[in-house]
Amino acid sequence: MQNKYNIGIDLGGTNVRGGLVSEDNLQKIISRRIDACRSVEEVVEKIFSLVDQLINKEVTAIGIGVPGLIDAKEGIVYDVIKIPYWTEVPLQNILEQRYQLPVLINNDANCFALGEFYFGKGKESSDMVGLTIGTGLGAGIIIKNKLYTGRHYGAGEFGMIDYLDECYEYYASGLFFQNVYQTDGETVFKRAKAGDNEAIKMYEEMGVHLGKAIKMIVYALDVELIVLGGSVRHAWPWFSSSMWQNIQSVAFQKTVQHLRIEVSELTNSGILGAASLYYDLHQ
Repeated sequence: MQNKYNIGIDLGGTNVRGGLVSEDNLQKIISRRIDACRSVEEVVEKIFSLVDQLINKEVTAIGIGVPGLIDAKEGIVYDVIKIPYWTEVPLQNILEQRYQLPVLINNDANCFALGEFYFGKGKESSDMVGLTIGTGLGAGIIIKNKLYTGRHYGAGEFGMIDYLDECYEYYASGLFFQNVYQTDGETVFKRAKAGDNEAIKMYEEMGVHLGKAIKMIVYALDVELIVLGGSVRHAWPWFSSSMWQNIQSVAFQKTVQHLRIEVSELTNSGILGAASLYYDLHQ
């Protein structure tokens, strides 16, 4: 990594957050509220106002993580979650024209994985998966110290793989509680914290499905580390045991013996990972 700064931007459905990132430091975090019903131009102006306060002569590049489909090669953002007017936005070109700096864009799951690889639990690893468990099941893949995106930047969509009568995401994410028990994850989490046995059993059941999803990932990639992110990670004490019980049935026991599963402790993995897109490009 280089001793200059990159700007990392984490674009969400309700907020856009950014920070100035060096090789070992995150500073000057700024957040802007987004009205999802506003036009493309109005949301872009929010990004401009944020970058304008972060940029200086030491900034090398701008990285952006987006919850939607990405053409990273062309820098085009498609169908951003919770921002309905963002159906096709040439965001890279817009920002490069304004700031005359390299702009790198990728989806938020890939940025999460990069944030963990460079700044979090993955710092000592060369092959890992960053698995985000929230309202979906997303993943970023690091192979031989570099982000693997696939030919069309679609690698890591494990949640979309067929499982039972639906797909893994249906059962192995926060959607499980709504899909199976017609309740929301926040309610279940509060009940579990209060010691509600029924809520805890829901997490244990979700852990069974998550374990099977991880087992599939292990068969496919045989990585040394999986880092869990997303809101559901906070319920780790209630689903970790049932998750591991299902992973233990992997046919190749050496793989399981050397597999580490960690829970992310980063609070700004999206910003850090977006900034790390520049590091990954020059890896």
